[in-house]
Amino acid sequence: MSEAVAVPVPTAPRPREGDLRVVVLGKGAIGAPVREALASGHVQGAQLTAIVDRRGATRPDGEPIQGDTWLDEADLVVEAAGQTAVASLGPSVIAAGVDLLVLSIGALGDGDLHDRLSAGPGRLYLSTGAIGGLDVLRAVADAGTLQHARIETTKKPRTLIQDWMSQGQRAELLDAVSRVEVLRGSPQHIAAAFPASANVAMAVAAAAGSPSLVEAAVFADPTCTVTTHEITVESTTGTYRFQIANRPSPENPATSGLVPLSVLRAIRDLAGRKETVL
Repeated sequence: MSEAVAVPVPTAPRPREGDLRVVVLGKGAIGAPVREALASGHVQGAQLTAIVDRRGATRPDGEPIQGDTWLDEADLVVEAAGQTAVASLGPSVIAAGVDLLVLSIGALGDGDLHDRLSAGPGRLYLSTGAIGGLDVLRAVADAGTLQHARIETTKKPRTLIQDWMSQGQRAELLDAVSRVEVLRGSPQHIAAAFPASANVAMAVAAAAGSPSLVEAAVFADPTCTVTTHEITVESTTGTYRFQIANRPSPENPATSGLVPLSVLRAIRDLAGRKETVL
């Protein structure tokens, strides 16, 4: 019989004075790994103070927190709970002077909500999530040379099924044998139609500075093994194309496994621990 060996359990480092105090909204495929990384001390300069979901708020050790007092211990709230959470909790976070990092950018298609979240005194930050290349888009937009931008997203048919679709539309989507266009329109229209998987359209619109300069489209492809986002930027300075191919999250195929990594990178940056500016 082999002997039992005691293995020390690693503990999170003690939070330091001045660390960025972070609250995570949501416990799903994005919120869970972000929460775990913060709780284990893997994000230097940041500490997890609370987790909030539909059932209420708790401390990292599971102790319940009464009411909205969790806001008193937050410098940054990371939204990883969907567009409804942005609308219901976002304004109170901003009004309390707490910064808000939004992943469900599709919620900002509501102009009134966008205005309330931009009013301060808390600051609104947007996570690029599953896509990249937006630094180029921002650069040409700021320079006034942007002419047009387009984002085309391709996913497996079953991940695109929505409640608003008729039985015929659903059957057509699931029976597709090749890549087919599902919907094309403004970023706001696409983000509203696919709230769980098309926030990238609004991220592109935000980088462009104007949704009117952006066209978005969603495709279904039964043969695809990864989710792809193809971004094309037309500017007087040139034409730029980016393709991002993301593997779906094992926990939620409607989102990308890249998103939590992008969120953690944003938290590190906001905590002031950047070694380089990219």
